[in-house]
Amino acid sequence: MSEAKTPPCKLYLITPAKIDPNAFAEDLKAAIDAAPDAVGAVQLRLKDVPDEDIIAGANVLMPICHAADIPLIINDRADIAQATGADGVHLGQDDGSLADARTLLGKDAIIGVTCHDSRDLAIEAGDGGADYVAFGAFFPTTSKDAKHQADPDIVEWWSTMTIVPCVAIGGITPENCGPLVEAGADYLAVINGVWGHPGGPAEAVRAFAPRIKR
Repeated sequence: MSEAKTPPCKLYLITPAKIDPNAFAEDLKAAIDAAPDAVGAVQLRLKDVPDEDIIAGANVLMPICHAADIPLIINDRADIAQATGADGVHLGQDDGSLADARTLLGKDAIIGVTCHDSRDLAIEAGDGGADYVAFGAFFPTTSKDAKHQADPDIVEWWSTMTIVPCVAIGGITPENCGPLVEAGADYLAVINGVWGHPGGPAEAVRAFAPRIKR
């Protein structure tokens, strides 16, 4: 563990659970183009779909991300991250071990770990070589059945004790993100706050951009 850090906070855009990759590609381009410096990562998070749909989605979205120098992370599946050449994988607590994912994907892959509201899980992940830890949910969310409620204090605690980045997730909007930015979150993971924004994804990212500047 190292000294405190104050890097810029960025958006971590997570796809809806089911998408038409070609149609969604236009929304992703619009979101990134709205404020390119505000977007730090994209996660492909498809649920209850065949593996080939995840692979197809990665193949469509990865060139868009890479053109903007943004990594594409695959949710849950280290094997699909390897197969598609994605930049890394995000692991839930039931999605296989960090050590196995690192062996499969190599030292340069980005591997993040869900830690809910647990300091112990975060320390375990950080000591195990995770590239980031994710805390949440911070606010009510319709994107998943959140069984854990996190407080911005855990972000502040993590940010003052380590240089391992942290991601805040769960019901985050331009209107409520301020305490998480102030607490030191490196990334704000957003699903409905961008793709479900009434003005569209570009307007959502433009609304977030000034609020995530420290």
